[in-house]
Amino acid sequence: MQSIRSRDDPNAFARTLFDGLPERYDILADVLSFGQNARWRRAMVDRVVAAEPRRVLDVATGPAGVARQLARRTGATVVGIDITEEMVRKGVDNVARDAGAADVRLLVGRGEQLPFPDNTFDALTFTYLLRYVADPAATLAELARVVRPGGTIASLEFAVPVQPFWHASWWLYTRTLLPAAGAVTGGREWFEVGRFLGPNISRHYRDYPVAWTVRAWNAAGITAVGTRRMSLGGGLVMWGRKAA
Repeated sequence: MQSIRSRDDPNAFARTLFDGLPERYDILADVLSFGQNARWRRAMVDRVVAAEPRRVLDVATGPAGVARQLARRTGATVVGIDITEEMVRKGVDNVARDAGAADVRLLVGRGEQLPFPDNTFDALTFTYLLRYVADPAATLAELARVVRPGGTIASLEFAVPVQPFWHASWWLYTRTLLPAAGAVTGGREWFEVGRFLGPNISRHYRDYPVAWTVRAWNAAGITAVGTRRMSLGGGLVMWGRKAA
């Protein structure tokens, strides 16, 4: 899995990382988040539910966990898009088994180049996306493009705790226990993924701190940007509205 470490082509890199994970993706997210992933997702979706949208786009939808929750909680028509074909196939299976997700449609595509006209959606969510694109600022502008003025945008990302004790605990967990848990749950391939994720998250926030990300949201035309650090700083939910 040496190619998993390459950042020359973030799209190919993301496919390499996630192609073998659809069946156990949610388990890996729970392991990395120390069981907090579902809580973080609910907090992000809460921001969209409050806006009462009729049409929602979920970017980096994976196996459609967020898309299905959006459909159940808003009654909206939901479109999920993901760059990894295997993830989308798993999402289609999950949707077919979920009676509350009848209005979810899934397709393969890139967050950096969405196949939709301007102002198509009332709301948009994206999860664990910006670490896998070459230009986060340009990607945010593209995401905002397809949301109508006044529409809600919300995101979820892993984060690095700020408080020194919890930062040290997080570092130790992601560099030692996480790879070991990956090996136990998925063998050698998951060990490599677990070993990759901690340094990848740290590198992302060195290059793009939260304050930079807020400014990038503003530059993309997203106003009233809010942030909420969750679970001692291990998760970050962000939200805002597209400027009128």
